[in-house]
Amino acid sequence: MLLFTGPGRAQEAAGSLQREAAFAGTFYPAEKTALTSRLSELFREAAKISHLKENDARNEKVQCIIVPHAGYDYSGVVAASGYMAIPKGASYKNVFIITTTHRQEFKGVSIDRAESIITPLGKLKINQDIAGSLIAKHPGIHHRPAAHEREQGIEVQLPFIQYHFSGTGPVIPIVMGSSSLEGARDLASALLPWFNPDNLFIISADFSRYPPYDEATRIDQLSAEAIRSGNPERFYNALRDASQQQVRGLSTPSGDWSSIISLLYMANYGGNLTFEPLLYRNSGDSPLGDRQKVVGYWAIAGKEIAPEQVLRSLGDVEKTALLEISRSTLESFIRDESIPEIPGDLGPALKQPARAFVSLYMGERLRGRLEYLTPAIPLSVMVQEMTVAAATLDSRFSPVEATELGYITIEISVLTAFKQISSPDEIDLQKHGVYLVKGEHSGLYLPGMAQQEGWSTEELLGHCAREKAGLGWEQWKEGELFVFEVSTFKEDALNPSPPPALY
Repeated sequence: MLLFTGPGRAQEAAGSLQREAAFAGTFYPAEKTALTSRLSELFREAAKISHLKENDARNEKVQCIIVPHAGYDYSGVVAASGYMAIPKGASYKNVFIITTTHRQEFKGVSIDRAESIITPLGKLKINQDIAGSLIAKHPGIHHRPAAHEREQGIEVQLPFIQYHFSGTGPVIPIVMGSSSLEGARDLASALLPWFNPDNLFIISADFSRYPPYDEATRIDQLSAEAIRSGNPERFYNALRDASQQQVRGLSTPSGDWSSIISLLYMANYGGNLTFEPLLYRNSGDSPLGDRQKVVGYWAIAGKEIAPEQVLRSLGDVEKTALLEISRSTLESFIRDESIPEIPGDLGPALKQPARAFVSLYMGERLRGRLEYLTPAIPLSVMVQEMTVAAATLDSRFSPVEATELGYITIEISVLTAFKQISSPDEIDLQKHGVYLVKGEHSGLYLPGMAQQEGWSTEELLGHCAREKAGLGWEQWKEGELFVFEVSTFKEDALNPSPPPALY
């Protein structure tokens, strides 16, 4: 077994070496006892702040966390609060650690091919099979030893993993060589087969860099709200807006945004998650920090939603409340572009994360529906957002006008979690909707479309590929297929014979 000849130095042969820690003694203590003691202090302080204990039982399955990677004296408490969202006894088959390069920019993505990584707490194995498979199948993914030799975004997380988990699986260290939407989408597509509750994804990321304390707090709060929405475009737009504000000292609202947005793309394609901000601090909160020039740190957890959790709890009272929220939102937004506040006394079912579509009808004719799939957010909020989208963003129709409001009927469809299938034979045309994903292309049909049109299963998939995903008729065979169910309910028809609409 060949060891490094110096800190962070590796032999080139993949899978035949150990990678030694490069930041022990700088970012965190270099001696095992001191490091264990420091981690224990960080977890105790995080527990005091968040009112959680390390062994708290939780019903949610944490599938991903976003945690910072600065020195432990600056961001260690925030990172600890992220790990504490996961029960200490939890185990995962693999732990993917993703960060954006901090040392050298390069094209594509690099995955470490060392056999293991050594920290003061011992060895962590790297999953050679997954690393090799990703490199072999994806031209943009490589093994660049220099990308991993001194990459704090990966290394800073390793002692937390070793301390908090007793028997979790090997790690897959991934470094993105540059920041781009295309690169984030490509990586998300490559990792999607492993993006499930069996594996943990750790996004090692900092937020705003070098603005004054108050400005960092404001900008980072907006970033967290965008992440909480689960919408990658909203997160990207929040960063762009912050960059354009000419805030003193701000070099970037997030130097690691490509890693975060890759996670959001994965959640958008193949997850059923709700994102929960856990703790925020910045370097100005450390006794060592300068409040005139700070770096922002968030801990955010992505938790799995039980597939039938929302639909089982929707009774007539909840359905009526959702229709009332949609109606008041439609009326307010179309009349004066305002969105009413959601009532605070809603039952728990309407606060649970879910996906939903809102359809607007004029008599029997569709007047607007945006079948844009976003990650789950609280159901009441989702209905509000999709109501506005249906009324204003459906490119097939002109935006709804105030004179039409009295003739519009609202229909709401609440979706279950998506289940990936391996064969079209698993599709039940009577109850399943279908969702097709191939690279950046995706298409969706709600349940009942095949029966309405008299299509077979293959015809349904062909139409989904061509009309919805912009692919060739047969290209559904090259993509990934998901099925879901829907609970649909609507207002009583306000006017079954509306006048002709001008669109």
